[in-house]
Amino acid sequence: MRTGLLFAAFLLLLDQATKVAVLALLSDHGGVLELTGFFNLVVVWNRGVSFGMLADLGESSALILSVISLVVVVGLAVWLRRVDSVGVRLAIGAIMGGATGNVIDRARFGAVFDFLDFHVAQWHWPAFNVADSAIVLGVAYLLLDGLFTPQPRRTADGEDTK
Repeated sequence: MRTGLLFAAFLLLLDQATKVAVLALLSDHGGVLELTGFFNLVVVWNRGVSFGMLADLGESSALILSVISLVVVVGLAVWLRRVDSVGVRLAIGAIMGGATGNVIDRARFGAVFDFLDFHVAQWHWPAFNVADSAIVLGVAYLLLDGLFTPQPRRTADGEDTK
């Protein structure tokens, strides 16, 4: 369990440190810093979840989404106690760290600070942050692990086989 919790803590600290640094940097650049022809740093306050969904819950959205996130983190911690695979431990830790980072934003600002803006011409992917990246990569790993890792089969008498 320690591996997953340490990874969660590392990603939480990385997420919060990048948000502090980028917010300070962008306050000196009018909220947008064009870095390449396809990548900018921007200030976006997301009051919802992925892609701004559920942002219309009103002023209580930060509280509602934070409670849901914390319930998920507790459920993941329970799951983490039962996992043997290092990869799955890291994936669960990534999701826990990312979710906690976004809860901290909602508690501090009432919204999640997103700043990574990738685009092609005028088409922009919704802005995101380190926490969002950790969550997506953790979930992707869990999905791929569930799809492609052979699971033991139970015999008629309840024994596991490989």
